Amino acid sequence: MNLHQFRFVQEAVRRNLNLTETAKALFTSQPGISKAILELEEELGVDIFARHGKRLKRVTEPGQQVLRSIEIVMREVANLKRIGEEYSKQDAGTLSIATTHTQARYFLPVPIAELRRRYPKVQVVLHQGMPEDVARMLRDDVAEIGLATEALSAHDELITLPCHEWQHVLVVPVSHPLATVERPTLEQLAAHPLVMYQPTVTGRTRIDQAFARARLKPMVALEAIDSDVIKTYVRLGLGVGIVTELAMRTEPAEADLAWRPLGHLFGANVTRVAFKRGAYLRQFVTAFAELLSPHLTPALIAQAMAGQGSDYEL
Repeated sequence: MNLHQFRFVQEAVRRNLNLTETAKALFTSQPGISKAILELEEELGVDIFARHGKRLKRVTEPGQQVLRSIEIVMREVANLKRIGEEYSKQDAGTLSIATTHTQARYFLPVPIAELRRRYPKVQVVLHQGMPEDVARMLRDDVAEIGLATEALSAHDELITLPCHEWQHVLVVPVSHPLATVERPTLEQLAAHPLVMYQPTVTGRTRIDQAFARARLKPMVALEAIDSDVIKTYVRLGLGVGIVTELAMRTEPAEADLAWRPLGHLFGANVTRVAFKRGAYLRQFVTAFAELLSPHLTPALIAQAMAGQGSDYEL
């Protein structure tokens, strides 16, 4: 057995047992993958996959156990590579970050700039996506560190730690009647078309739950994943906007827009930092985490990665 066989099995499962897509992803031939998997099954004495003709249909029960072992082996191989990089190049390498648009646009610029100042030989690669994409990229070793408000803590394969709290804010043109209201109510918001985030991003769940508890059904005029897009349509009069406070507090003064905190309606949201469970974290990865939030010290991260303790809340 060899690492190529393990990689083929692992990728076949990721590609929903489609060997054509697996071959494309690994830049090899489909017959070569099929042969390698069959040879591994013969060596192990068990079928990893149930088949219909030449097609893979499902993972067998012993195959599930084989997959778990393969995951451990491949994770440790990745760790060996990182350890080698850590000690051969103490201050150089690539930091891959998976995150949402909001975090990339408003929260990460200052920490990334400081990391580059401290580690000028480190290349930063940003992978942007929805929260579930962030979790997937961490699981698949596309990224070493992830940031998102939703989804991350729901994955057992990930270690997640709270990074920072934020609240939603109302955004309206300065001429809008709500611009003079210091503490808007749900009823006042529901009286206007809303321009806000899509349901799975940037704390939208809390907004929907608050309206549902109040038995209100607001009219949503537009949904987006980008705070700048929301502000653009607010300017055009499409409705009143609900965005993260990061989108307003980190921007220069926008004279045409007024904003009001909505924490009293929707509560506080917590953005979380995540790592793949069992991964080896290089020095500049933990240094970057501490730049994101002072409480994310290397010692605390090491404790969490070792499974020691569980109360890491802000």
